Amino acid sequence: MAEVFNPAGPEFWVLVATLVFLAIAWKVGGFSQLTAALDKRAERIQAELDEAKALRAEAQSLLDDYRRKQQEAQADADAIVASAKAEAERLRVESIAKAEEFVARRTKLAEQKIAQAETQAVAEVRSAAADAAVKAASTVLASTMQGPGAGTIMGTAIGEVTAKLN
Repeated sequence: MAEVFNPAGPEFWVLVATLVFLAIAWKVGGFSQLTAALDKRAERIQAELDEAKALRAEAQSLLDDYRRKQQEAQADADAIVASAKAEAERLRVESIAKAEEFVARRTKLAEQKIAQAETQAVAEVRSAAADAAVKAASTVLASTMQGPGAGTIMGTAIGEVTAKLN
């Protein structure tokens, strides 16, 4: 430390020059300018920090908004899926009911056709039986009846048998 206060050494003159520089800087107002520059820089940094906080808050708000929208979209998608499942079930039940109705109509139609066929078959059998009975009656009457009034009586009898059998 003795070298610093020795006027013959360079350390002494560096100390004197530094003190003179600091005195001139203080007199000219360099410290206040330096302090003002540091304050401006601190204010600028604080403004950037505030802006970063505001941007972070805005980003968080947007993130929350998008998460809410995603949840709403998921809820909507779930509702659409549930609605589609319900619609599919309704269509399945409706198609089963329509198929059962179709089968019932077809069964009824088939039963009606069978009944018609039975009725027609019975009518054809009766008609064939009536024709056979008329022929048999004609043959029997023709062999038993003779004379001029036999043809008239025979025609009347055949007409009555035909009418009764049909």
